[in-house]
Amino acid sequence: MEVEELEKRKSRKITSSSPSSALINNLDDGCLMHIFSFLSPIPDRYNTALVCHRWCYLACHPRLWLRVDRSVQDFSEPGVFPNIEEAVSAARPGDTILIAAGGSHLASNIQIKKPLCLIGGGELPDETTVICLRGSDSALEFLSTCKLTNLTVKAELGCCLLHRSGRLIIDECILQCESNPLDYLSCPIVSTAGSGVFPSNLKSDGDSISVSHTRIEGGAKAVLTSGDLALQQVRVIYARTCLYFWFDVDCR
Repeated sequence: MEVEELEKRKSRKITSSSPSSALINNLDDGCLMHIFSFLSPIPDRYNTALVCHRWCYLACHPRLWLRVDRSVQDFSEPGVFPNIEEAVSAARPGDTILIAAGGSHLASNIQIKKPLCLIGGGELPDETTVICLRGSDSALEFLSTCKLTNLTVKAELGCCLLHRSGRLIIDECILQCESNPLDYLSCPIVSTAGSGVFPSNLKSDGDSISVSHTRIEGGAKAVLTSGDLALQQVRVIYARTCLYFWFDVDCR
């Protein structure tokens, strides 16, 4: 009898500890997806997708984020796009766009007029590269509150990021301007917020740029402003062969 009782207790422990028996799995897909929407895309939501097939499907659902992946052959799958411009166009305010790691994604003067979050899909920012070719003013142009994280943005000539209005957050990125005889014309970040270039209906009361743990390489200066904003609270850390920057660009 004692042996049978021990066997029963063991079986109960095994059953209760299995992922499929977790009480959270009794929730329907809509409830689980709503819970996942509160998780930060990287790393929490990404790690959630590794738990099981069901969680992977829900955590990667296009309702939670869109994907830019040039390796996908069939773009009829909802939420998957061949390039950044199409993903930005299809995105709704507040969406997150995951840009696949590997290779280079071309971006030329892509205007972002709605709040979005753009995230590189690699473990490190240099695994996901966005390239702005010569002849373009910038790779990405921001006219709304947006966030960039875990991305490398390169510009051959011009600027990597053009900030027109809204709050721009740049976290754990690499911004590179190519070295050439005309690199004095290049600048990783250019802000024209408050300069009156755009109509008043496109302006934002909270114009600012916040940069954290970001490598900035090349160009005449890290930030060029021509409006009401100025560089503030600069902090630089030297780590082996590169410099990491923390600073704000806010009202004078």
